[in-house]
Amino acid sequence: MADQLLDAKGLNCPLPILKAKKALKAVPAGGTLEILATDPGSVADFQAFCRTTGNELVEHDEDGGVYRFVLRKPA
Repeated sequence: MADQLLDAKGLNCPLPILKAKKALKAVPAGGTLEILATDPGSVADFQAFCRTTGNELVEHDEDGGVYRFVLRKPA
């Protein structure tokens, strides 16, 4: 279970990333943020976001057009 959940369904690029960046500020160091999105481009966006920010993409999957990402904030 993630420390926080961000529902970004229905939002298109770049909003899921921007909202995740803001939500991560409230996540404790070493904590996790779960994001739900419907934008297919969010898969590549979150991979790039994690590469450039030092956050870890712990897992991601897709179910019925809803993409789920779990990010871990660096400790």
